[in-house]
Amino acid sequence: MGNIPTYHYPQHGKLVVLGAGESGVGAAILARQKGFDVWVTDSGQLAGRYKTQLEDAGIAYEAGGHTEARILDAVLVIKSPGIPDHVPIVKQLKDRGIPVISEIEFAAQYTDAKLICITGSNGKSTTTMLTWFILSQAGLNVGLAGNIGSSFALQVATADYDYYVLEISSFMLDDMVHFRADVAVLLNITPDHLDRYAYKLQNYVDSKFRIIRNQRPEDLFIYCADDPLTVEGLQTHQSPARMLPFSLTQQFEAGAYLNEHNQLVINIPNQAIFIMDINEISLQGQHNIYNNMASGLVAKAQELRNASMKESMSSFKNIPHRLEFVACIAGVNYINDSKATNVNAVWYALESFAPRIVLIMGGVDKGNDYEMLRDLIRTKVHAIVCIGKDNSRIYDALEEDAEIIVNSASMQDAVQIASHLAQKGDTVLLSPACASFDWFKNYEDRGDQFKEAVMNL
Repeated sequence: MGNIPTYHYPQHGKLVVLGAGESGVGAAILARQKGFDVWVTDSGQLAGRYKTQLEDAGIAYEAGGHTEARILDAVLVIKSPGIPDHVPIVKQLKDRGIPVISEIEFAAQYTDAKLICITGSNGKSTTTMLTWFILSQAGLNVGLAGNIGSSFALQVATADYDYYVLEISSFMLDDMVHFRADVAVLLNITPDHLDRYAYKLQNYVDSKFRIIRNQRPEDLFIYCADDPLTVEGLQTHQSPARMLPFSLTQQFEAGAYLNEHNQLVINIPNQAIFIMDINEISLQGQHNIYNNMASGLVAKAQELRNASMKESMSSFKNIPHRLEFVACIAGVNYINDSKATNVNAVWYALESFAPRIVLIMGGVDKGNDYEMLRDLIRTKVHAIVCIGKDNSRIYDALEEDAEIIVNSASMQDAVQIASHLAQKGDTVLLSPACASFDWFKNYEDRGDQFKEAVMNL
């Protein structure tokens, strides 16, 4: 049974789940179903729905701290992706030889479904949703999980899908050992989360390339041939899988590209060639052409009909908090891009809109290098409104390039300031480049507060 028959983890005994969020609770329910003695521990307080799920399943848990002795008594530990390897309890577990794995790694051994796994610094949520949408609209029995949707483990426990489209973060990849992607998609690599990787870009690149770990010749590796760090990484990270590149500037016998007529072409040998005018694609902007190329290659590799793919790619609506249109008030468009938690995502967002942008940005800085934004700030951004406790690095990096740069006291205050700075025809864009944990629960909370503030104008 399982995605790879050579998993060598304990199949019974005491299993501890560290972190009682979406992935942890799902892993606990699957582990209980498979006969483990399960215990869940979280250093914070549990959300009500997760408490209910655990109690309904008869799973013991603790909140507000960790009982170290019980954790160290486990035969197997499933760790939340948000817990780094350097925390003391994880180090102790590894020193004792107790396996510490991810929910994704754990759940994969209990399903024979085809796993389509999508990673990248930017665009992975949109591409994951788009891929799932194309496949499901074509009638495939497909689940959506990973960093998005319901827990993969919970779906393995309660559903029976033939395919899963999984959004995979670098944190998830770090805890994978035997896991294998039938289809691995690497969209791009730009500096992100460097605080988690000892501020070494190579460590982060190596983490992203774990997406091709354990692949076989019959598997697929889809990647962006225009992305410098991906192309460089291919020299040292090689997959035996069939490789399908995509590009805006190169053309391939097998892959996706733009032709001289500005049409998206997807060509997989022995299948009908797919051609679609990029103006017919529902998601516009250069970054979304890349996302459609990646999703289209996945779909075409599953032998979907061209007509079905075109219908889906022309009707798909983007996910919340990712370049999400909120409202047009007094001729000003308000855009929620709260999911843009790194500098490259902000670059993509600025690239998507015409000049005279009022940019709301800031939060918990993750070692960002704002240099790549300077040209776009000079040419497109009318003003920057900062959110978050400490934005000194944004001021240091962009003060010379921004016409106006001001602080705010709350999201409501930021939106009010932005509305006064914007004129008819302008865009007010929330695209923070930073994590949200100083003022907000998470990026969704940040985006929801932005939307609420806009609607209260």
